[in-house]
Amino acid sequence: MSRTYFVYILASESRELYVGVTNNLERRLAEHRAGSCGGYAFDHGITNRSILR
Repeated sequence: MSRTYFVYILASESRELYVGVTNNLERRLAEHRAGSCGGYAFDHGITNRSILR
């Protein structure tokens, strides 16, 4: 059974990058937008303003 995973890169306004991996890209980006997951990206103000797929 194979699963599809996505590698995504988010950028802060100060050009700091965050690399993540998920099996549900839309859900994960919504979590980043809502700030509901906390962690490094949230602490450093990294949002999905700039998304590289």
